[in-house]
Amino acid sequence: MLCPTCRNPMIVVEYHDIELDHCASCKGVWFDSGELELLLKSAGAETTPSLLAELATHPEAATSEKKRKCPICGRKMKKTKPHEGPELVIDVCQRGDGLWFDGGEVAQLISKQPEKLSGKQDSEKQVINFLEEVFQVE
Repeated sequence: MLCPTCRNPMIVVEYHDIELDHCASCKGVWFDSGELELLLKSAGAETTPSLLAELATHPEAATSEKKRKCPICGRKMKKTKPHEGPELVIDVCQRGDGLWFDGGEVAQLISKQPEKLSGKQDSEKQVINFLEEVFQVE
């Protein structure tokens, strides 16, 4: 699979039976449908059954970032914000194939979840440590 940002081949990284596609060049991460929910669940976060479907209903984010094509279907993805605030904009395949996070955005999303954690702080730390190590998040 090619990276939707820099078009380089991505590598598959496995964590707790979740296979993530990672671009070693730009540090972006592709989550197939359902994979982000599994990652957040492993951190103890309460998520909606389909975060991807929920994000697809969010309004288009006002951003100067170029629209990227879904690495699965090739259609332009929608840019949306999962939270209030300007700092995090993710790319969502409107067909439901998955989500694209630029380098560091996955850790930002997980770090915004503490209020939704159900007492599993060690799990959250494990996921964040994994993301920092594998995806070289600073």
